[in-house]
Amino acid sequence: MSGVQTNRGLVPFSVVVAGLAVAALVVVVGYVLVQRAEGGIQVTPDYTLEAADPEMGPILIQKYGCGACHEVAGVKGARGKVGPNLNETAERAYLAGNLPNTPDNLVRWIQAPQMIQPGTAMPDLGVTESDARHIAAYLYTLD
Repeated sequence: MSGVQTNRGLVPFSVVVAGLAVAALVVVVGYVLVQRAEGGIQVTPDYTLEAADPEMGPILIQKYGCGACHEVAGVKGARGKVGPNLNETAERAYLAGNLPNTPDNLVRWIQAPQMIQPGTAMPDLGVTESDARHIAAYLYTLD
């Protein structure tokens, strides 16, 4: 058996490698935590949408009736249980199950869900691109 000789005997290479891997992980996690605390690492992607006003979101969510199916914080009456809760949209990796969560994809999804995922329960509501941008910008602000 090969290994590393210590004052306590022979330590197998697999144990040495595992120890080094744990030490490297501790260093990386420590670095990330320090950088994050100092503002050097952005943990949540920047979901800023140009030409979008998040303050318009609640008004448009009511206009298009999104709250009939979705729960949405800050929107009166938006307590639907058919679709997913739309709070913490920015924390999701995917939209509609398999669509990467990006501003462009969210706008497209809001506008034409049936084109992206035919047969989805989410109906096409005739949302304009401009309105979809405002809605998406608002959804990205929700905790």
